[in-house]
Amino acid sequence: MGTYELIATAAMGLEALVAKEVRALGYDCQVDNGKITFKGDEYAIARSNLWLRTADRVKLKIGEFKALTFDELFEKTKALPWEQFLPEDAEFPVIGKSVKSKLFSVSDCQAIVKKAIVERMKKHYKRESWFEESGALYRIEVSLLKDIATITLDTSGTGLHKRGYRAAQGAAPLKETLAAALVMLTNWQPERPFIDPFCGSGTIPIEAALIGQNIAPGFNREFVSERWNFIPDKVWEEARNEAEDLARYEQSLDIIGSDIDHRMVKIAQENSFEAGFADIIQFKQMQVKDISVKKDYGVIVGNPPYGERLGEKEAVENMYREMGHAFSKLDTWSIYILTSNEEFETFYGKPATKKRKLFNGFIRTDLYQYWGKKPPRQNNETEKS
Repeated sequence: MGTYELIATAAMGLEALVAKEVRALGYDCQVDNGKITFKGDEYAIARSNLWLRTADRVKLKIGEFKALTFDELFEKTKALPWEQFLPEDAEFPVIGKSVKSKLFSVSDCQAIVKKAIVERMKKHYKRESWFEESGALYRIEVSLLKDIATITLDTSGTGLHKRGYRAAQGAAPLKETLAAALVMLTNWQPERPFIDPFCGSGTIPIEAALIGQNIAPGFNREFVSERWNFIPDKVWEEARNEAEDLARYEQSLDIIGSDIDHRMVKIAQENSFEAGFADIIQFKQMQVKDISVKKDYGVIVGNPPYGERLGEKEAVENMYREMGHAFSKLDTWSIYILTSNEEFETFYGKPATKKRKLFNGFIRTDLYQYWGKKPPRQNNETEKS
């Protein structure tokens, strides 16, 4: 088994959550803007891809160095041990980005890195000609930040937010990774009721169910590194067996998703079926003002319309007022609402216990948190932020 430096990439604002997940897997890590770095073996590659709910992807760092000239980029890339990772038939496209660096032409950097790897592999595999690239995919990224080049291999393939259950989606779908983060930022426990009153295609309730039953989010999908020859098949087999053993399929859950649009409710039901929760999550067509509950100590997580489109503003503001009125009776419930509307608290009619800045794609939003009374049996526990 080798030891590798791995990077879990994260959306802005989610780094601390990803770091918490990495540590829960048993790996020490360092947190930086947009990335969490940790060391691990082949099992770490498999386990982090299977288990990280809030990371975007997992990359394997091949090398990092200062590069002020194209010659320097070429020679230092060529000096890296590519033959340890790439077989002779590897398909290895190079993507790139450059921020605040002298080498600002991304296409030139990509071409130079590609050429350097080819030269190294020609020497190792004793070839004169170009490589056919007919085998497994090894996507390489050269990232330049302030003249420091970081060269990585993408171990995930499709981004980790693609869990494999989304058969269909609405107009503005919430990424699965952010949906999972919203659930993880609450004080919800699987024994407590959970409601998403703006469920759309069902992403938040489905992610809550995955968390509630401790199902690895990547369990039902494939990863590009499963085809890599330096990671034995038994590694993936054992990592998946571990995930199967840790799942709590018998955990009963009380999760409801509702939406004003009956078409979205149907899509949510289809996605829930794909995720294996057809009999576990209830979906209903309902307006938020009509929500009433008989149970106590539940959690509401919602991603309502933000009112950013022309003509929507007034209707959305009125809906926030109705929501505030409906939820004002739920004094034992904790309520978490994500919106970019900076006047949300005014319309809702109550200041939040706490706000947390998050990005929904490129939209800057706040998670408005209203903490309810604690259940009697949890008097000694502290609320999560």
